[in-house]
Amino acid sequence: MSKALDDSGVLFAEPGARWRTVAYGPILCLIIFVLEIATGSSVHWFALLFCGSLIALFVVLQVTAGRRHVSVELTEATLRDGTETLPLSSIDAVLPERDEDSWDDEDWESARALGELSGVPRRRTGIGLRLSDGSLVQAWAKNHRALRAALTTAIGQAPETDPPPDDSAPETAADQHSEKGTDR
Repeated sequence: MSKALDDSGVLFAEPGARWRTVAYGPILCLIIFVLEIATGSSVHWFALLFCGSLIALFVVLQVTAGRRHVSVELTEATLRDGTETLPLSSIDAVLPERDEDSWDDEDWESARALGELSGVPRRRTGIGLRLSDGSLVQAWAKNHRALRAALTTAIGQAPETDPPPDDSAPETAADQHSEKGTDR
């Protein structure tokens, strides 16, 4: 199957890590090499070659792990977070975002995160999902709002909206505040 056919059904994707980061260490060593030549000092051929290769090797391992365990892909039929793939038919609802003003945690925030990691990966934000069997899980992504919107559309759920403000209610003195908040 061609790559174009594989990508046609992808609604959302995050790679987890990018291969271009492998080049950063060797590029830095190349810059040091050029500076050593430009300044006329002795060139440390072996050390620069060794360090550039070693850094590139370690970053290859990190990128491979990131692409395997921290990537996200939403297709028309499945959601894959890390190594776990969940059929969209098993998702009953995408739960609302956490209320930042609330003191209480949402029930889905303590639910199991998808993938084989112990929780939501660093620099990712969890999204609560209610499955068809009634259990709760957390999907996650860096761009969690885009994944939430794509998931909501994919499962055919009406997007959540805030209720419109009631313009007919008269404004009380407690509702009127100055712009700088000096009257609070």
